[in-house]
Amino acid sequence: MSHAVARTPMDPPGPEAPDTPGHDRDTLWRRARSFVAESFFQSLAALGALHPAARPRRHGVEVEHDVAYASGHPAWQKLDLYRPVTRPKPWPVVFYVHGGAFHLLSKDTHWLMGLVFARFGYLVVNISYRLAPRHPYPAAIEDTCEAYRWLAEHIDELGGDRNRVAIAGESAGANLITALALATTQHRPEPWARATFDTGLVPRAALPFCGMLEVSRPERFSERRRMPSWVDGMIRDASASYLHGHSRAGGDATALADPLRVLEVAAGLPHTTPSFQRPLPPFFAPVGTRDPLLDDTRRLEKALATLNVPCEARYYPGGIHAFHAMVWDPAARRCWRDALAFLDRAMRPGVP
Repeated sequence: MSHAVARTPMDPPGPEAPDTPGHDRDTLWRRARSFVAESFFQSLAALGALHPAARPRRHGVEVEHDVAYASGHPAWQKLDLYRPVTRPKPWPVVFYVHGGAFHLLSKDTHWLMGLVFARFGYLVVNISYRLAPRHPYPAAIEDTCEAYRWLAEHIDELGGDRNRVAIAGESAGANLITALALATTQHRPEPWARATFDTGLVPRAALPFCGMLEVSRPERFSERRRMPSWVDGMIRDASASYLHGHSRAGGDATALADPLRVLEVAAGLPHTTPSFQRPLPPFFAPVGTRDPLLDDTRRLEKALATLNVPCEARYYPGGIHAFHAMVWDPAARRCWRDALAFLDRAMRPGVP
């Protein structure tokens, strides 16, 4: 079965700030950066899908496209299922959430992630979600939680093993799956997080690739290291889009936009103060050493160590942001081998 690489669903343009010369320039630059980034990933996905090795049936994988997991926003709230049909059931599951700075891309640009995990025997649930700024926080994490609840309801009929579920995502998707890990292990005030906790489906592993794990303070990256202005601009665009209409100071209203801060606050509490009602899963957190978001993975590793949560943070020399998607690169292949080996250890039957 070949992959049709669809364009990201488009909503009408969101509200803009009042017209001023400075605002006009900022808007043009933001749109230009978004266009270049989206065009690059759309083209990469489309070209990759033409390669014979990209044919799922060649790898014993069947794909079911565009399964609705909710009905409120049908253009967005869909998922693809990658079934490793040559492997015996029940299958371990990878629930995958794409990146794209919260305002770009979709499951269709990330078909490769579904195919790679499915090749190695995983039932993959690869989701799309509503994008900012038309749908700012908490839309993306609401959709992520809703898709996860859909999985909890349907996992048995899909042939999945509810005792072996991993959650994975890159960049913005890493943020969303880290927030999802919190929703499944903490009693939280957000109704969509409480509903997710109530499913009882706790992931056995979490794999946040090159995550932007704190959205509310994008300036911290350029304060710590020099970076090209267009990179700094894309990071700030991600924050502005996702937190559109919210204060960017952080706080309870947008707590799960900053899952790293939630973990750091928990790590700073006395050990007698329970922060989690269920244990967090072990984490595998890969990142390239040339990734501008590198520091968030370092902070994640430190916070999880303080919380006594197993975390394998891997730093790949010379790797840029999302380098693991460039599967022809030796570092990317090494990253995938490491990720799959981690999953094999974490999901092995009998491992608590």
